[in-house]
Amino acid sequence: MGFYGTLKMIFYKMKRKLDHGSEVRSFSLGKKPCKGSEYTSTTGLVPCSATPTTFGDLRAANGQGQQRRRITSVQPPSGLQEWLKMFQSWSGPEKLLALDELIDSCEPTQVKHMMQVIEPQFQRDFISLLPKELALYVLSFLEPKDLLQAAQTCRYWRILAEDNLLWREKCKEDGIDEPLHVKRRKVLKPGFTHSPWKSAYIRQHRIDTNWRRGELKSPKVLKGHDDHVITCLQFCGNRIVSGSDDNTLKVWSAVTGKCLRTLVGHTGGVWSSQMRDNIIISGSTDRTLKVWNAETGECIHTLYGHTSTVRCMHLHEKRVVSGSRDATLRVWDIETGQCLHVLMGHVAAVRCVQYDGRRVVSGAYDFMVKVWDPETETCLHTLQGHTNRVYSLQVRTSFCESVF
Repeated sequence: MGFYGTLKMIFYKMKRKLDHGSEVRSFSLGKKPCKGSEYTSTTGLVPCSATPTTFGDLRAANGQGQQRRRITSVQPPSGLQEWLKMFQSWSGPEKLLALDELIDSCEPTQVKHMMQVIEPQFQRDFISLLPKELALYVLSFLEPKDLLQAAQTCRYWRILAEDNLLWREKCKEDGIDEPLHVKRRKVLKPGFTHSPWKSAYIRQHRIDTNWRRGELKSPKVLKGHDDHVITCLQFCGNRIVSGSDDNTLKVWSAVTGKCLRTLVGHTGGVWSSQMRDNIIISGSTDRTLKVWNAETGECIHTLYGHTSTVRCMHLHEKRVVSGSRDATLRVWDIETGQCLHVLMGHVAAVRCVQYDGRRVVSGAYDFMVKVWDPETETCLHTLQGHTNRVYSLQVRTSFCESVF
């Protein structure tokens, strides 16, 4: 058993004696010793240059009679050095047995004094003594909740507990995906940085907790389209826009649930919409797109060109790409209302589209996904493999997912 293991065993044995002894109920740890004690508090210790390596409070250094620590002004009793030499000659189990007997023969105040001497040995910040790589390795074995508590220990532990790679591993263990919008780590204070992975973990943990506790507010029911089908829905900031086969769109407050305004102008059902800030784009079975001011409800532009229902669209900055049952896609400038490009290549209705400002990706009822360069109006790739209609797709950097 190592030095600290021995100290720990002695410490708990002494603590049990204090907790269960009949003579110690009148005091507890941290209080002053009982009157009449022949020992003073540990503040009376005389510091020495050497550091003790065993439990003993008086001990010769290298057998030369030099004391490592003087507890009281009382001179050491005769025979102490011989007893210590004999103690050192014993085996580990024999030493433990001797210490057990020594503790049992001590008075409570003496046991308390030994605890005051031993307890500080366990109050060392071993993490700060390790290289950063080893310290992070040790902390990696903590559960996330314990890691959050460890960050409150001291400044250095907080720096370690904010490590982005450490939290990335915690996220991977819990199956949390990479944050969609990982921004550059911002500096909170000198020496401290914000970990995007930690934020992702905490966010997911809060979501899971909310679902488990079920403490959800009663949902708001937005009524306004009567018995008609709601065909599309968009959410932006504190506003919701819904499109219906009643030929209208409605703008709602996400806070109050009230209908703010109704957009009237289409002569056919609204089947697709997009919203950004104060701009709403809608596509209809009347073969047109309309650009609306969400604040006033005014129709800014009506975009003509498609020869069948406008089934899907995607807005990016000042341009919107629309897909239609006429098997074409069109790129529009929403500020001028002009059609900039027409993309032809599908042989059936275009059902879904994504646009990132550089490339257009579309899915159609012809079982195919196509990648386009809208500026040259050329199809760069045709992705074949589906055996039925493509209803939706998602583009993320260089990776495309499609669902039929």
